Amino acid sequence: MRDAIEVHGLRKSYGSHPVLRGLDFAVRSGEIFALLGINGAGKTTALECMEGLQKYEEGTITVNGKMGIQLQSQALPAHIRPMEALRLFAKWNRGAVDRAWVRSLVQSLGMEEIEKKQYAQLYTGHKRRLHLALALIRDPEIVFLDEPTAGLDVEGRLSLHQQIRSLKARGKTIILTSHDMAEVETLCDRIAILNEGRIAFCGTARELTDQVGRKYLIHIKTEQAEKRLEADNIEEALLSLLLELKQRGERVLDIKVDRGTLEQHFLELAGRV
Repeated sequence: MRDAIEVHGLRKSYGSHPVLRGLDFAVRSGEIFALLGINGAGKTTALECMEGLQKYEEGTITVNGKMGIQLQSQALPAHIRPMEALRLFAKWNRGAVDRAWVRSLVQSLGMEEIEKKQYAQLYTGHKRRLHLALALIRDPEIVFLDEPTAGLDVEGRLSLHQQIRSLKARGKTIILTSHDMAEVETLCDRIAILNEGRIAFCGTARELTDQVGRKYLIHIKTEQAEKRLEADNIEEALLSLLLELKQRGERVLDIKVDRGTLEQHFLELAGRV
């Protein structure tokens, strides 16, 4: 199976300032892929180059399928109604309005309750659903979602997460950006982390932990206090710590061991020079 998107040697500058310094990565067909980076890392520029919204100086981008794009910041006329917007976008993209397809989008995204309201009357979550529907109006194989849950409450986020999973189940390829590492870990098959215009990591969250999360974090709660310890060798650290606590007569109430969060690993790689 062909990759959905292939990026080779991508370079982009703004004047004399290089933003992308030779990106090489691929997005597999049918996966949810996150493009991550701190502000200034080149994430937005890379995304816009793939979407065809930015020109670049060097490299190649191959997109194997139709694209649908949901931008982070987008708005519609205040008085337009969702069904009017969907039919307008459908006509603009296809040349003719497929009413059955528009209706199926409305039903699949749970938009029946808002279809007669004006855009200005919609809550943020409803606007996000409408923007996603507009991105899907061409029934694309590849969907770009830029901060899709920004500004949503917990219920809205969970609902949109379910819609994204449903798209994946239908065989769609999803490329998203997010500042929420819990969201990324929950949704994404693979992630790419940019640092100063270069790929610092590309792989699964588990592979990132194996690469970066070498230190174990040990949390021990005793009757007297709570302790936190970082260690490279968990067996030696636990044996030593438990022996010390026993000698001091401290009773252990709870022990927790982890290797750091995805957010900690992300910051270590994304902020590394």
